[in-house]
Amino acid sequence: MMNRKTVFALLAAPLLLAIPAHAALHVFACEPEWGALAQELGGNLVDVSVATSALQDPHQIQAKPSLIARARNADLVVCTGAELEIGWLPVLLQQSGNAKVQAGQPGNFAAADFVRKLDVPSQLDRSQGDVHAAGNPHIQTDPRNIAQVAKALGARLALVDAAHASQYAQRLADFSQRWQQAIGRWTTQAAPLKGAAVVSQHKAFVYLYDWLGMKEVAVLEPKPGVEPTASHLQEVLASLKNVPARMTLYAAYQDPKPSEWLSKNAGVAAVKIPFTVGGTDGAKDLFGLFDDTLARLLSAGVKR
Repeated sequence: MMNRKTVFALLAAPLLLAIPAHAALHVFACEPEWGALAQELGGNLVDVSVATSALQDPHQIQAKPSLIARARNADLVVCTGAELEIGWLPVLLQQSGNAKVQAGQPGNFAAADFVRKLDVPSQLDRSQGDVHAAGNPHIQTDPRNIAQVAKALGARLALVDAAHASQYAQRLADFSQRWQQAIGRWTTQAAPLKGAAVVSQHKAFVYLYDWLGMKEVAVLEPKPGVEPTASHLQEVLASLKNVPARMTLYAAYQDPKPSEWLSKNAGVAAVKIPFTVGGTDGAKDLFGLFDDTLARLLSAGVKR
């Protein structure tokens, strides 16, 4: 017959087994690329939620109650910064009431703070469209930027979750080694794209062009964030007679019609770029993002 101590031990055992070895660090990422990077660097130490998908314009997000709730429970918020989320993130953070993740706190991480920005305006004129004072925020299209952000994010994870600092350092070292090897492979593969003249639907690929040595000769949007008019498309078409382009690029979240119109009328390939993790079937993670991007660019380049 069991005594009272034995009965208590048996009852308590399942409860003890159900308690995890550690509580996961809650990471709230604004964009899929930073959610994917946090997962790479955190593994099972982190619980990652992402505010947007690859098929959403990251400029145009609503601070919905569901997102506010996620920010309220976050230990670390990881976003692009450089004013990309200026229309919704400040409201989201304010409404969350979470002191840990407010601007200037260790729990608030802006990826663009750790890379060299391009397209920094010499003077700010809001009449020129969706112009960012800190420079172009679409830093994730250059894998060298991802490498820089990874170093900073790894250090930040170790800061806010010091008990697991050595594990974050180990995961960062592993990721960085694999990432540098991949950059070498991608750079070699992309050699035929160097010097290629391209058209952009939105000023979204300046970092990609900087990495690969491609040349942007026209933009379909008359101003950043402003949909192209028929007359502006005709102007772009006329300009390409003097400076022929090899392809037109648009992001997965964008309406492809302007690029398809130019493709039909100028005889250049319209290329959908995943732009972030999840933008295409081939871009399931950060490595797939660049594998698929280069495959699409090279395919269009060969066909031309």
